[in-house]
Amino acid sequence: MIFVGIDWAEAHHDVCVLDEQGEVLAKGRIPDGVEGLARLHAMVADHAEEPAEVVVGIEIERGLLVGALVAAGYRVYAINPFAVSRYRDRHATSGAKSDPGDAKVLADLVRTDRHNHREVAGDSELAEAVKVLARTHQSMVWSRQRQVNQLRNMLRDYYPGALAALKDLGSIESCSILAMAPTPERGRRLTFAKIRRSLAASGRKRNLDRRAMEIYEALHAPQLEALPVVAEAYGEAIGSIVVLIDSLAHQVTRLEEAPAERFDGHPDAEILRSLPGLGLVLGARVLAEFGDDPTRYADARARRCYAGTAPITRASGTRLVVLARVARNRRLADACYLWAFSSLGNSPGARRYYDARRSRGATHHQALRALANRLVGILHGCLAHRQAYWEEIAWSTDFSVAA
Repeated sequence: MIFVGIDWAEAHHDVCVLDEQGEVLAKGRIPDGVEGLARLHAMVADHAEEPAEVVVGIEIERGLLVGALVAAGYRVYAINPFAVSRYRDRHATSGAKSDPGDAKVLADLVRTDRHNHREVAGDSELAEAVKVLARTHQSMVWSRQRQVNQLRNMLRDYYPGALAALKDLGSIESCSILAMAPTPERGRRLTFAKIRRSLAASGRKRNLDRRAMEIYEALHAPQLEALPVVAEAYGEAIGSIVVLIDSLAHQVTRLEEAPAERFDGHPDAEILRSLPGLGLVLGARVLAEFGDDPTRYADARARRCYAGTAPITRASGTRLVVLARVARNRRLADACYLWAFSSLGNSPGARRYYDARRSRGATHHQALRALANRLVGILHGCLAHRQAYWEEIAWSTDFSVAA
């Protein structure tokens, strides 16, 4: 076998090839793209007869280069940059660092320690497509929330009436109202009829008159105000933020359909959607981050660790502390947390498990993380046996006495 380390960069990549004894067989810098990939294959072909004899270490897990290496039949390991940094410190105490040196570190790492790392999974094309769309949708949701937080802070400083009137600042109807009335003075000019027309144009159909009157009364109620010049400056800033939030809100709504449509056509969709709390959007996110390679996770514990739901322990002498896992797939951890919360209203067993955790002193977030950990294990069993979720089997334990 030969071991290849690739220090990835945007325009070029440094490559180092080692044999089983750690001797350097070849090294060099290749350009990004087809030409560089051809040169890499040529370097490898001089020392290996079969693609399965090639083990590659690289610091990224996705992209065209990684996809091409997996397609070529190489065994590819995506190593966390933090782990690479710590491995580098084992062999060099001077603090020196270079791209060719990092390529050799990666090759050495997969030569000696690849059993401690996860091989890049061979997910299906459909799963990759769902991942692209689900991640884009999730990123837009996060981007919208950042803008909403900024908007809320600014309104608190000069326009408390808008905060009282508009509970969901990220909604299309809230953006429509703020676009018409970005300052308290302009808010008092809004008539009930204008507010009602705005809500109707934003898509509201239920409780239209009642909601319009609530907003009207909140905007016309007495409130503390900033100086007029300052309020106008805030109003101009708010107008720009509202445009961003409104655009993101429309795109989030549009993108909810795309991953859901592809997810619904995946072979694992029926099993995933049978679990409580997993609908089209959350189900697509969970599938996207876990992938669909059946050999990716050795057991339920490996899947839980990847999800970040499995706790870690720090023990020294007589002291033992259980903590939430810091190193995790943030997107998947977020999806699993929402999944656990959603399952509380759909599964009596999930609710009993959550209540049992709370009765032992766990906080709301701790209990939800524990529930998410349990749900990930149930999902692993369902996928391994190709069987839909069954409430009686999943929650057969008496949680009042079991941990």
